[in-house]
Amino acid sequence: MSILIKNVLLDRSETHVYVEDNIIQEIGKKIEADCVIDGKNKAILPGMVNTHTHAAMCLFRGYADDMKLDEWLQTKIWPLELKLKPEDVYWGTKLACLEMIKTGTTCFNDMYFFMENAANAVDEMGLRAFLSYGFIDLFNEEKREKEIKKTKETIRNIENMRNDRIKPALGPHAVYTVSEEALRWIKNYADEKNLIIHFHLAETKKENEDFVKKHNKRIVKYLEEICFLDKKLIAAHCIWLTNMDINLLEKHNVKISYNPASNMKLASGVFNYQKMNKLTVSLGTDGCASNNNLDMFEEMKIGSLLQKSYFNDETIMPAKEMFNIATLNGAKALGFNAGKIEEGKLADILLMDLKKTEITPCHDLISDLVYSANGSAVDTTICNGKILMENRKVEGEEEILEKAKKVASDLISR
Repeated sequence: MSILIKNVLLDRSETHVYVEDNIIQEIGKKIEADCVIDGKNKAILPGMVNTHTHAAMCLFRGYADDMKLDEWLQTKIWPLELKLKPEDVYWGTKLACLEMIKTGTTCFNDMYFFMENAANAVDEMGLRAFLSYGFIDLFNEEKREKEIKKTKETIRNIENMRNDRIKPALGPHAVYTVSEEALRWIKNYADEKNLIIHFHLAETKKENEDFVKKHNKRIVKYLEEICFLDKKLIAAHCIWLTNMDINLLEKHNVKISYNPASNMKLASGVFNYQKMNKLTVSLGTDGCASNNNLDMFEEMKIGSLLQKSYFNDETIMPAKEMFNIATLNGAKALGFNAGKIEEGKLADILLMDLKKTEITPCHDLISDLVYSANGSAVDTTICNGKILMENRKVEGEEEILEKAKKVASDLISR
């Protein structure tokens, strides 16, 4: 299928963008196409890339707010997750995909359970995703073998889908839930299969202090010693790090996912972008139990303002830099050819409505998108050359909302 987006704003100039199959083939020429979209009063942007989330946790949105982290996990989140069924994850992921389509995210990096069902949801919704089974062995050998088996099975099932938009990944949860033996196996298996690893790192002060007390060394140093640090590792949060820790991450070209809204809500701490901006830093929302939405436009604003306020410097994380973090850096971290409106890039595209009040008078579009707009300014979402939303309408939206409400209600009442 070919698409011509005519008379659309790109970098302050009106132009035409031609997409054939799933690639941006031409910018500037008005080429005949199967589908023509009028881009008048719209700006064309690359899709947002969410590098850390737990999509199906949309079902937990608003279920357990304003609680201490340990209490939140142990009395609310983990007990509810034990009740999850495959159908819950399917509809929870469909709800997340719907929210992402409507707020401009075209690719996400997800870690959760029943990931074959999540993959089916992503397949049907048309987004791009990297999906990892949340590996937790709790330092138990018997459980570790079961988790290895489940991980291999999940990867095999996703590979058998033969869908270029959906890639398997490996998802060890964190050092406090995954054994050294498992982390070594995961790294070796990632090398063998050429997969990314999605991991929570140094999210809380307690996580760091407990680890040092038990092992008499810091988490990052331990990970280097077991050869876990790597260019295909995407480490979420990365708050409680020393200069030495950061140097080690930089040495091994580890990719970082910054999750400001979740970190603020759970009072986890503040990511130090000043010290980590030499690394590939991308943006993630985390799950809706700790955010509570998947709107990457909102995340950009929160992420930039948090840095300015906390470090008392108005110039940190300026709008253009923040925009690249949410788009191009995410694509770089996950290793796919998108994140810019450029010939030869994958056609993961947004059209923004320039008639929105919050983008008026539009002295600087990127500043408006980062500091003023939210996902409701997205008019059209295209992923892999396919139109997923136009004029803010998504096919099947009503059914998804209805089913997601029902499975969420059933889950809580079990």
